[in-house]
Amino acid sequence: MSAVLDDPKAAAKQAHEINKLSKRLHRQVGQAIGDFNMIEAGDKVMVCLSGGKDSYALLDILIELRRRAPVSFELVAVNLDQKQPGFPEHVLPEYLKSRDIPFHIEGQDTYSIVKRLVPEGQTMCSLCSRLRRGILYRVAGELGATKIALGHHRDDMLQTLFMNMFFGSRLKGMPPKLVSDDGKNIVIRPLAYVAETDLERWAAHRQFPIIPCSLCGNQENLQRVQMKKMLREWERQFPGRLDNIFTAMGNIVPSHMMDRKLYPFTTLKTTGVVNPEGDRAFDEDEDCAPPEAQPVRIHRDD
Repeated sequence: MSAVLDDPKAAAKQAHEINKLSKRLHRQVGQAIGDFNMIEAGDKVMVCLSGGKDSYALLDILIELRRRAPVSFELVAVNLDQKQPGFPEHVLPEYLKSRDIPFHIEGQDTYSIVKRLVPEGQTMCSLCSRLRRGILYRVAGELGATKIALGHHRDDMLQTLFMNMFFGSRLKGMPPKLVSDDGKNIVIRPLAYVAETDLERWAAHRQFPIIPCSLCGNQENLQRVQMKKMLREWERQFPGRLDNIFTAMGNIVPSHMMDRKLYPFTTLKTTGVVNPEGDRAFDEDEDCAPPEAQPVRIHRDD
């Protein structure tokens, strides 16, 4: 870093790249919010802050977007202190006070519950996630939050898609917006269009006080960790592949899948009428290029 600062040209280039990154992140988050109507006038958005790079970046970007937004909305940061050993309880309050953001720290010893109920060597995410979800939904109601914002990004959504395909035999991803399973909360993922590598760069630039998680993120036998490695390797070998797969998630053609609940295969009849939107049996382009009706594209550069 010092070498960069000593070189005016290198420093100028670095500043230019950070400026491009900042614009891209704020544009993509703003685009996702607009595309899925995530935040509306008068909303009180509860931002779930874990101490990881993703949730820090989410809060950081939402603070700036709130300043620019044409509608007024509130932010409140919430951290679930799971009482895991060595957790630095002072870090998040100090950071949030420095950002002048209202916050609430919810202390619940879910760590002991998970360690007691999950056998050694098994992954803890399923139980841990259910416990966290129930607590955060309750806290949202107590705080009067109208939206719950989570820090999942594009790569999380892709990993979920492939995990469900490989291990659940279903085409199911991680939605950018949903109604919680208790029917009482709207959950949003404003980082839906953002690549994890961009978040890593932003966290390093902003020097967020990262708090490592000893519950789920460090379990190497976690299937999500393996999915992440696979996707990173794909992107290294075939740049742009992940963007294409992600775009496909918003460009689904039920008539060309096999789900009888989504398309009436059993009752199909010939009509004798030319349908320009009908099936041509094969794509004209052997490379299977996307159709003319383009879904939302993720902008990579300014």
